[in-house]
Amino acid sequence: MLSGVTIASLTLGSACKHIGGSVIVSDGRLTARPRSDVKTSATGEIKLGLDAERDAVLQIPKNAVQSPLPLFIMLHGATQSADEMFWYLGSTHEEAGVAVLAPNSRDTTWDAMGGDGFGIDVEYLNRALERVFETTAIDPARVSIGGFSDGASYGLSLGLINGDFFNSIVAFSPGFVISGELHGQPRIYISHGTHDHILPIDRCGRRIAAGLKDYGYDVTFREFDGDHEIPADVASEGLSWVLKAR
Repeated sequence: MLSGVTIASLTLGSACKHIGGSVIVSDGRLTARPRSDVKTSATGEIKLGLDAERDAVLQIPKNAVQSPLPLFIMLHGATQSADEMFWYLGSTHEEAGVAVLAPNSRDTTWDAMGGDGFGIDVEYLNRALERVFETTAIDPARVSIGGFSDGASYGLSLGLINGDFFNSIVAFSPGFVISGELHGQPRIYISHGTHDHILPIDRCGRRIAAGLKDYGYDVTFREFDGDHEIPADVASEGLSWVLKAR
């Protein structure tokens, strides 16, 4: 696990995760892609039905039209859940016209956060995306990933590894970047509270933003007067930023 300031040293690394007696190996790459032959079949909150206890949740704006929608993948923090991510977002995704996919990690946080590398959570996210792309018209040029706290670190890391798929990354209060092989050149939005007592801004948000800028990424860094949180105006700004043209 590396801070943004040392991102130039990121290298390819795979990991093994055991689940149900099988082994899942992942380098963090996602293979699911939007389909051109799909029409959006429903709106509102949709449980994907991939897991009885820790399912993924898709919310599609109620005023969604048949044209392809932008999609934002929102990853929760440690000990949190997918449902809590919609509490943070409030009505901002409805107002912005953005479909939001909030998966649950297989454990209390994301697989690579403990230093063991990517595995079952990448496989599960890929399955969730495949289900979304089977039922919802998504614009392939407007697929973004991000999250809050641990979810921000994980989303930022997957976003850089899959930057040829995600056109942008929105990281609310990230802590670090996990090593992986970089692809593409996604736009990046990072927010961080100046009084964050869990992931201090100097060691985390500011350092990550500076490192990514040094590495040539287009980074928007938003500091706010607050703690470890996502203020409503920051959430709105982040989703509005997702819709901006490259």
